[in-house]
This record gives sequence, structure tokens and C-alpha cells, in this order.
Amino acid sequence: MRVGVLTGGRDCPGLNAVVRAVVRKGVQEYGDEFVGFADGWRGPLDGETVPLGIPQVRGTLPRGGTILGTSRTHPLDHPDGVRRIRENLAKHDVEALITIGGRDTLGTAARLADEYGLPLVGVPKTIDNDLSGTDYTVGYDTAVSVATAAIDRLHTTAESHKRVLVVEVMGGDSGWIALRSGLAGGANVILIPEQPFDVDEVCAWVTSRFRASYAPIVVVGDGARPKDGSMVLQHTAEGGLGQVRLSGVGEWLAREIEHRSGKEARTTVLGHIQRGGSPSPFDRWLATRFGLHAIDAVHEGDFGRMVALHGTDVVRVPISEATARIKRVEPRLYEEVGVFFG
Repeated sequence: MRVGVLTGGRDCPGLNAVVRAVVRKGVQEYGDEFVGFADGWRGPLDGETVPLGIPQVRGTLPRGGTILGTSRTHPLDHPDGVRRIRENLAKHDVEALITIGGRDTLGTAARLADEYGLPLVGVPKTIDNDLSGTDYTVGYDTAVSVATAAIDRLHTTAESHKRVLVVEVMGGDSGWIALRSGLAGGANVILIPEQPFDVDEVCAWVTSRFRASYAPIVVVGDGARPKDGSMVLQHTAEGGLGQVRLSGVGEWLAREIEHRSGKEARTTVLGHIQRGGSPSPFDRWLATRFGLHAIDAVHEGDFGRMVALHGTDVVRVPISEATARIKRVEPRLYEEVGVFFG
């Protein structure tokens, strides 16, 4: 077969490992040829391709980013988007398209498969881990590892200066990165989007920590918000997929803590550091397994499906179901870590 591959949406560690596994197994076991589409959905929309074969994927397992490039292009925003994709797939003799992406990229794939009959197979990637159809997404473990390492380092400077250090991590509308990195890094307060927080309660935890002769670390997801709704963190991004951008909660919270508690507070915003660099061993393993199973799904004609991790098994689920809702942190999981607050 002649198979297309694209990586869409925001980048994350492990994308190249997926592409490598798809190409290696496709060429070696099935005799496939591959077409790499450049920059996410823009590639099949505009017909822009990059060479993709074993020479191109050699040595890419530990490499961050994506050799195919990515963008947040939304082809269904174009009135002739479906027609252009069909024509470009036909032009390059592409019989199936493996789409590696998060909720928006795969949401588009679900519509193209279900409504327009395009032969698509999905692979889940996002540092946010917010796809409901899979236990883990490619990129999440690396982001947590990066955030945890940063929190570990910040403990020493917090203690040296007797300051409150607020660490803002990514995650959007889900708190998986904040919850796991905060717990692993020994944070004294963890704030997630699923549980609006009370600033006075946060200040009480901070004060309690100082009474125990320790300087507190507060980890906050970039989509977290106070209960009283006194701040606006979101604005609509221009172009792309029209999502909102989340930022500013860390700086805002540090100012509030300093003002209300009288304790000096500083903010560290990890930002895109969580997206960059080499993937963790777990992400390399997960991405590789996803890639191997994705090319199998193509050859079995199991289109409109996404490979997913359930426990330790790689399974297939409908892309439409996997993208229908955001996977959020359950209250019971957040309650478990509350014993460490303050």
C-alpha cells in the first residue's frame, strides 16, 4: 500500500517514534511506500509532502519535535477542504492516512472518516493526556517528567530564600500534568482546572507550611481558576483551530499569595519546555507500540479507529468516541493527594 502520515496540532516528544515505527513495520513487513504530509492538515489540504522512508526515520527514536512538521490548520474551515484533501490523496496515490494528533486533529479525522468516508487511522498524542479513549497519550509522560524535575530543583531555592514558589504547568482544561508532577515533586499545594480553588485556603496552606519551617511549592495547572471567578485567563487564539490560550494564573496567584499572606512569592512558568526535548523511555515505548499497531489497522482496513492503551494492551477504539469528551481528573484522585496540602 501507499500510506500517508501526518502529525497535527501542538508538538510533543514521541511523535518521531510513532512515525519511525509505522514506517519500519510498513516497509519491512508489508512492503509499503509512505508519503509524509507536511505541517499537519495543511499538507493534505495543499498537497505539500516530504520524503518518508526508512532513511528519513533512522535515528529519530530519541528526537523531539516532528520531522514532518506540524500546524493547527483546520481543513473543515475551508469550504472546499474535503475536496482538496481527496484530490491530493488521489494525486499522491495514497490509499490510507495515519493521523497522529490530539483532540482537535483527531476530531477532524473522525469527521473526515465518519462523514466523508476517508480511510483514516488515528494515533493519540498530547501532553495534556485528555483523550478519553486511552489511558495514556504520547508526550504526557515526558511532560510530567520535565515538570517534576523542575519542581525538584525549585525546592532548594525556595528553602534558601524562604519564599513561596508557584509553578505553572500546562494541561489546558485537564489537570493531569499538575496532579502527577505535583505529587511526584512533593508540592505542598496542587491546583487543577477540575477543582476551582479558594485563594484564602491556598494562603492558609502556605502559612501552615512556613510554620513547619519549610518553604512551600504551589503547582497550578494553566487552566485552573479561583472559585469566585475573579480573574480571566482565557482569550481566543487567532487563526489555527480557534482554541483558547491559557496563561497567567501563576503570576496572578503569586501576587495574591504575597498580598494576602505577607510571604514573598515568585512564579516559574514552565511553558513550552514541557513540549520540547527527547521523549522519556515510557513515551518511546508507547509511541513505538502505537505506530506498530496503527499500520496493522491500515492493512486490516479498520478505518475510523484510533489505537489506544488500555492497561498494558494496545486496542482500537472509534476516533469519534475517543474525541467526544475531555478526560478530566476525577474528584477521588484529587482527594487522595489532599493529605499533602499545607
